[in-house]
Order: sequence, then structure tokens, then C-alpha cells
Amino acid sequence: MEVNKSAISLREGKIFLDGEQILEAGSITINYQPEVVSYRTLGERGLNRRWIGRDVTGSFTEYKSTPWLEKKIKQYEKSGKTPELTIQGIRQDKNSDYYQKYKKSETVTCSGAVLTGDLPLLALDTQGQLVQQTVNFGAKDIAI
Repeated sequence: MEVNKSAISLREGKIFLDGEQILEAGSITINYQPEVVSYRTLGERGLNRRWIGRDVTGSFTEYKSTPWLEKKIKQYEKSGKTPELTIQGIRQDKNSDYYQKYKKSETVTCSGAVLTGDLPLLALDTQGQLVQQTVNFGAKDIAI
């Protein structure tokens, strides 16, 4: 008889950027935020709510090992065209109860993703740690 339940481990997964796996990935979060309208109807005391749109945002952290970010910035500086990316996160913990029950991984693919916020170009520190960068994004479309 088993006593332990196996929740999903956040360590089991992969991140892909434009089809290339980020081998030095540290974390990813993808958020779905519904745009909600609230309104009242005569004769009802409570508010009615309805989704009328949504926003998809997220961030990922990686230990820097390739110049992909500098390339995107250089492309923009040269062309003036906003770089759009496809960002995909896959969570697959084969030892979890979720995987055992549904026999599949969880995948979210963000297309039309645009980098937002501060983009790290250079950092130096006397502590001598490894270079880790966090990149924020907003996406036009998603597939779950």
C-alpha cells in the first residue's frame, strides 16, 4: 500500500526559444490573465462578470551561455522591427501522480512573444557568481 502522494516536481521540464532548447534554463513562468468586465443587472444584488479578452505574460531565467539576446537587440537596432519569438515550456515529471494518471506532459507554447522590461546586456560583480539573466515577455497567442 502506497502512502506518499507524488505532486508534480518543478525541476522536470524544458524551455524552448524559437525551437532551440535553452540548455542552461533555470526557471519559467507563464501567466494567463483574463480581462474581466463587471456589470449589474436590474433585480440582482450581485455583480455579473464576463471574460472579454486576456493577456499572456511570463518570464524565464537562464544561465547565460549564448548571445541570443544581444542578437535580438542588434536586429531591432538595425531594422527597427520588433522581434517576435516562440517560447515553449514543457513540464514532465514521469514520477508524479498527474503524469501517471494522464500519461502526458504539460506544454504551453507562446507565439508572437515580445520581450518586455529591462533586458540585461552586461553585469559585473565582485562576488564572482555565474551570469544569470531573467527575461520578461508578453505573448499574442498561446497553445495549451
